[in-house]
Amino acid sequence: MAGKIVAIIGSYRKGGVIDQAVEAILRAAEEAGAQTSRIYLREKRIEFCANCRQCTQAPGVQRGQCRQNDGMEALLDEIGGADAIVLGAPVNFFNANALTRKFMERLLCLTYWPWGQLTPRPRIKACRKQAVLVLSSAMPGFMVGMLTGARRALKLMAGLLGARPVGALTIGLAAGRAKAALSERVRRKAAKLGRKLAGK
Repeated sequence: MAGKIVAIIGSYRKGGVIDQAVEAILRAAEEAGAQTSRIYLREKRIEFCANCRQCTQAPGVQRGQCRQNDGMEALLDEIGGADAIVLGAPVNFFNANALTRKFMERLLCLTYWPWGQLTPRPRIKACRKQAVLVLSSAMPGFMVGMLTGARRALKLMAGLLGARPVGALTIGLAAGRAKAALSERVRRKAAKLGRKLAGK
């Protein structure tokens, strides 16, 4: 089922651990016949959510209209046309980094939350896309799920975007060197996840 895969990369720097891992996933997917593209959040003009909830008031499955005039609409159009997504973010202060969470807050338009309703409800009910989640952290990888909210944040993002996580790659002890390189074991796992997204 090789199709189109879009990676949303929340890292602050190109060539870092997250970027290397996403690149390995996408390369394997391309070799399996998929088309891939990358969205670097740091290169996009995304304003902070104003929490006005204008985008949440109209019912229906179509995303709400945000009053911000920035690049978010175009990003969501590109992601909406994908068959699968990769979400990559470093862990900072025990959660996904601020750049990723800024993007995540703007996904409020993918919920229905009229005034008087206690909690938002996702507009997309069936998650037909697949997603792979990629995290890096200074702490050992096995501790990320126990001590941080980062994995939960990426799962929430995937769900709002209509995707079901089918795999995750957590790279621990990633802050030991200024220019860390992925281990061969991590590269193999990344390649396996890329082939999975491509249906191989």
